[in-house]
Amino acid sequence: MPFLMLLANCAGPQSTFDASGREASAIENLILLTAVSAAFIWLVVVLLLVYAARARREPLSEEQAQRFITWGGVITPTAVLFALLSYAVWSMPATRPWFDRQDADVAIEVTGEQFWWRIRYLDALGAVVFETANDLKLPVDRRVRILLKAHDVIHSFWIPALAGKMDMIPGRTNTLWLEPTRIGSFRGPCAEFCGTSHALMNLSADVLPWEDFEAWRQSRVQMRATRKTAGNAFLVHGCAGCHSLDGTEARGLVGPNLTGLRERKRLGAGAMANTPENLARFIRDPSSIKPGAQMPAFPMIPQDDLRKIVDYLAGEP
Repeated sequence: MPFLMLLANCAGPQSTFDASGREASAIENLILLTAVSAAFIWLVVVLLLVYAARARREPLSEEQAQRFITWGGVITPTAVLFALLSYAVWSMPATRPWFDRQDADVAIEVTGEQFWWRIRYLDALGAVVFETANDLKLPVDRRVRILLKAHDVIHSFWIPALAGKMDMIPGRTNTLWLEPTRIGSFRGPCAEFCGTSHALMNLSADVLPWEDFEAWRQSRVQMRATRKTAGNAFLVHGCAGCHSLDGTEARGLVGPNLTGLRERKRLGAGAMANTPENLARFIRDPSSIKPGAQMPAFPMIPQDDLRKIVDYLAGEP
């Protein structure tokens, strides 16, 4: 039964063994080769132990014992380990690829916050085109250049099905290249303990066909250019002091950008499903859902105003 439970981790939106990116495929191959090599060495050693423990009338001669030790304990393991090391060194460019900046089809900046992900899509010159939070959209079979930063403490960016992990360090920018190879939705946890809600800091990555990705990106650009008014209750209760809504007077920079909130599958960086009831709960008392969250509680908002805020955000495209 424990073995069957372990097999359940070999597939799914957060599995290294269900590779959907070029770097993840190279890592998966290296893991499998390492496991097979280790199993082979273990099998050789166990067979030698079984053979040596057999009842024998005549003990092994010194020459026979020397031969078994030399071939079974030295030459065979050394040859296997050397071959494994050679493959690992040869595959290093694939397990952590690096390209020139101009080779990127899409450029994205991801900043780790406590406890959510600030995501900015960039143009060819590195300027911010628009911003979102916690939900990452990627095109299939295209090179994506991701600049990794941290605002407060060390975080670690990791989408196991697409690529290996990389730390996000305050005051430093690390670069990760992704090349998704399969359409689908994938999950990425923060892989570095960053505080009380570390386990509730997750990223959703949707890999789309290039045409769908371009249509989504253009729709977000148009939202930013369109002028409209944020909901009155949203403004009256100070939500715009921390949050932004593209195309409105709400331009807060402290909290997540809420544009397109209704499209997101989950709230609070994966903490719970995106439903009106959960959104109202989060506004009332975010710390009860994400301990240590920097968003203040709003128990004083009248129920009617809370419903208006929730309805407004749920109706935002």
